[in-house]
Amino acid sequence: MRHRVHGRKLGRPTPHRAALLRNLCTSLFEHERITTTVQKAKEVRPVAEKLITLGKSGSLHARRQAAGFLLKAAVLQKLFDSIAGRFADRLGCHAVAGLAI
Repeated sequence: MRHRVHGRKLGRPTPHRAALLRNLCTSLFEHERITTTVQKAKEVRPVAEKLITLGKSGSLHARRQAAGFLLKAAVLQKLFDSIAGRFADRLGCHAVAGLAI
């Protein structure tokens, strides 16, 4: 039974899967568009939405949390300056719908 078990393994061990999600999020925020499989897109969407929520917060703690996940400092700056501002009026989930996956 799969009760309360979420997330796909994507055919990878845990560290490889975590690195894949970090790379996908970084690329999504850097280029604002990525081409990937449906399963990977479904897995990266909640992670990217949480990062956008951190960007909307704008606090130093949120910036440090996002910096621990994203791989490039320029992408972190872009997330907090332009991308989060674009979704400032949007409440709740589905913020990534404005970006193309």
